[in-house]
Amino acid sequence: MRPGQILVADHDGVFVIKMLGDVRLTLCISFDNFIDDMFARSDFAGVLFDLSEAEAIDSTTLGLMAKISILGGERVNSRPVIYSTNPSINRILETMGFADIFTIVDELQRPVPAAQPLSATENNDEETVKAKVIEAHRILMGLNQENQKTFTNLINMLEGDQ
Repeated sequence: MRPGQILVADHDGVFVIKMLGDVRLTLCISFDNFIDDMFARSDFAGVLFDLSEAEAIDSTTLGLMAKISILGGERVNSRPVIYSTNPSINRILETMGFADIFTIVDELQRPVPAAQPLSATENNDEETVKAKVIEAHRILMGLNQENQKTFTNLINMLEGDQ
């Protein structure tokens, strides 16, 4: 599996977030900083996730994706689109309850625009990463009862370490 990478682009306030390879926790601080910057933009209009080249996505990243959907829904009253052609990723999206907060498609009418790598964030100290992991998993837990059961022990363990 190739290492994970997140590429981003925007066109008239519509942001494209392309995930490549094995997207993991190591990108969570940079991704969360990007989310803050994206929602700070006055021209924010929506989000398209391109997962067509993703091989795996961890639960922290999924939680941050859900955060985008929830905040975007509050901001522009529309669902982000996820473009995914990988059956295994589609299964994860379904079990996490993403069909309730995203529009998931397996084909696009237009090609996805070119995107640039997300800039790396230097501040990856353990406490900051732990706080982002907890936040992401709490968001996932709020999506459905199965997620609540799945992630309760993880949250309890992480919060017990604080």
